[in-house]
Amino acid sequence: MHSRTLVLAAAWGLVACARHVPASPTSAPATPRAVRLLLDTPAQETELLTKLRDDVEIDTTEGERTPHVVTTGQTPLLRLEGSRARLYGDARATLGISVDNFLLVEVLDAKGKLMRSAVVGFTEGVHMGKEQVDSLGRRAFSFEPGEVDLTHLLPESEPFQVRATALDYWGVGRVSDVYLVLAPDSRSSPDDDLRGQ
Repeated sequence: MHSRTLVLAAAWGLVACARHVPASPTSAPATPRAVRLLLDTPAQETELLTKLRDDVEIDTTEGERTPHVVTTGQTPLLRLEGSRARLYGDARATLGISVDNFLLVEVLDAKGKLMRSAVVGFTEGVHMGKEQVDSLGRRAFSFEPGEVDLTHLLPESEPFQVRATALDYWGVGRVSDVYLVLAPDSRSSPDDDLRGQ
């Protein structure tokens, strides 16, 4: 009887350990990561912005077809790791962003090769070579905190870098602080990713 009690106690101990081990890693919340992409740059007249982005062309009847560079920035190598990637005006993910005229967002692989690109802001059609660059979100100068979601541009499992260039082609060019924030989305499920396809 005594040996039977020991066997039952050992079996219950194994069951308790088996339940406890997998629960520990999944219950630990992932922490958001914030990386500054662009530094706040006050308004400057377009003609004073001497650097051009020659590989980009704007469909416009006003201003110049080749945009002027307001400022540019690039992240270190990152991994998505199941997070959502959105743009904010601060590292705490509480502020929105603003840009005149637009941001060119480029996703690069680990070797620096361009994988995807998109534009964010107030602009006509944007072309790189013969390809039209997709516009991300609404046509505007200002965006709410996290309104601009880059997640679908980024590789799920491979390392990447994000380069952002604030461009202007008419009047004045400026941009607020811009942060890329990678954070878990508790509302997301596998079905969310399928809805947009």
